[in-house]
Amino acid sequence: MSRSSSRILWMDERERTRRIAIKSNLLIPFMLLMVFLIGGSLFYVWSRIQVIQLGYEISNALKNERALTEENKKLRLKIATLKSYTRIEKLAVEELKMTKPKPDQVIVIR
Repeated sequence: MSRSSSRILWMDERERTRRIAIKSNLLIPFMLLMVFLIGGSLFYVWSRIQVIQLGYEISNALKNERALTEENKKLRLKIATLKSYTRIEKLAVEELKMTKPKPDQVIVIR
C-alpha cells in the first residue's frame, strides 16, 4: 500500500477532528434554518386558522345583528299599534264601558 492510500483509509486524529468540526459548523446553521422554517410555517398556519375563525365570528355577529334588527322593527310596529288612538278609544268604549263626555261635563283648565 502506498502512503496516500493509507491516508485515505486511516485518517490521523487531526483530520478526523477537522472533518467533525466542518460537519458541526454546517450542522448548526442548517438546524437554525430548519427551526426558523418550521416556526415560520407554524406561525403562518396559526394565523390562517385565526383569520378563518374570526371570519366565522364576524358572520355569526352579522347574522345576530340582522335578527335583532328584525326583532326591533317588529317591536316598534307593536308599540305603534298599541299607542293607536283608535285602538285605545275602542278599548275604552267596548271593554271599560266608557262614553264620550257631554260638553257640560268638560272643565277646561288654563
